[in-house]
Amino acid sequence: MNWVAFESSAYWITFTVAFLAVAQWESLAAHRSGIVDTRQRWSRHGALLLVGMVVRSAILRLTPVAVALAARENPLGIFRSAYFQQGAGYWVALSATILILDFLKYATHRLFHAFEWLWRIHRVHHSDPDFDVSTGVRFHPLEGLLMQIITLSAIWVFAPPIAGVVVSEVVVVGVNFFQHANANLPASWERRLRPWLITPGLHRIHHSEHIADHNTNLGELFPWWDRVMGTYADKSAGGNSFAVGLPGYQNTRSVELGEMLIQPMRGVAEPSSTKNKNADVPISDTGISG
Repeated sequence: MNWVAFESSAYWITFTVAFLAVAQWESLAAHRSGIVDTRQRWSRHGALLLVGMVVRSAILRLTPVAVALAARENPLGIFRSAYFQQGAGYWVALSATILILDFLKYATHRLFHAFEWLWRIHRVHHSDPDFDVSTGVRFHPLEGLLMQIITLSAIWVFAPPIAGVVVSEVVVVGVNFFQHANANLPASWERRLRPWLITPGLHRIHHSEHIADHNTNLGELFPWWDRVMGTYADKSAGGNSFAVGLPGYQNTRSVELGEMLIQPMRGVAEPSSTKNKNADVPISDTGISG
């Protein structure tokens, strides 16, 4: 089986279907109206995505599956043991791969919030004046490059099952769009899913304008790491109504491609702010919308 070709097809099919499905959900039941014209934001975020892809492909020229294939020759690969090659051991390795890669994303995300130079890069994602499915691709090229290097390094060290790497990639891209949805799950679904998955309601808290919320709900797929590490929050420090984004960035300038690319070079000085119209509609004390 050509795993590299399968990886590419599975990734981009999931990317397209998940994006369109969440976009349709938002159009039917938007959580709130936006500050910046949607077409303008989506086109700029799409351009940023393309720049990031060009940068990563020019520097790395590797994909997670390509590294997983190469890692089968790594004599020190943790999952190369005969026990993990078949039967129950294989399923243990596959499940562990998904968990390990997800925890790695949690830990890396936490580092991006902990160190100023990393925060300047990650700030591009948080400075989106609105919050919707396109926010899921609003990452500075340097962040995408660093995340890819860390992920590929972990895959080389663990030498995980290739299927586990593909499943992780596909699930992450789908959930990424889901958790950035400008829409709410029914309250009963929200309650049932929160113990198992990062929902839009939980991730929206992480994007709150309030600094105290930035270091909460850092998980990518599962909320378990946040619960264990004490970073889980089921409501915003802003109370029942809060704005998303960063102070000083709720304006159209913040979605310009050039502004997003040079933003990590900015220090404490921020762009001039317009009046913040980005307050969320009230939510319950548990953070679950009705």
